Amino acid sequence: MRWLAKLIYFKILGWQVLGNKNFSKDTIKKAVIIAAPHTSWHDFYVGILLRASVGVKTNFIGKKELFVYPLGWFFRILGGAPINRQSNENKVEAIAKLFNDHDEFRMTLAPEGTRKKVKEWRTGFYYIAKAANVPIIMFTLDFENKENKVSEPFYPSDDVEADFKYMYNFYKNIKGKIPEYS
Repeated sequence: MRWLAKLIYFKILGWQVLGNKNFSKDTIKKAVIIAAPHTSWHDFYVGILLRASVGVKTNFIGKKELFVYPLGWFFRILGGAPINRQSNENKVEAIAKLFNDHDEFRMTLAPEGTRKKVKEWRTGFYYIAKAANVPIIMFTLDFENKENKVSEPFYPSDDVEADFKYMYNFYKNIKGKIPEYS
């Protein structure tokens, strides 16, 4: 199926991958991968085609209720991991625990937390990476240039402000599918 993903991603849709093209998959088995700007449902299939084209296993999290019949098997095949969202449970710690439960786990999410325009990202992904002691890998969803630029692994420091400035800079001038939400 990899050849089909490459055909669709590169030839039919005309996308390209820049930077850390293999997501450091040979050396980094666990990471938080952030995809931005997240402005449309189209981001999902571009991400699925990207990971299939470069041969990187990635995961995502979802509320446990999504992982029941009939769609539960489909979400698991795509790399989904159920998370219990009880109000008395620390979400960051629960998600960080998933990294301990797997030999290979690269969790992908959108730092905005929504497809609408936001002024600032949510910070959960950052604290998950710190709690799990894993790097953050950034990739762009640049629909204007049909590019996915992928960063080298970045380990969060204790300077949250500087780290977010660094990450925001990576996404500077990137336009999503719906540019006004970028």
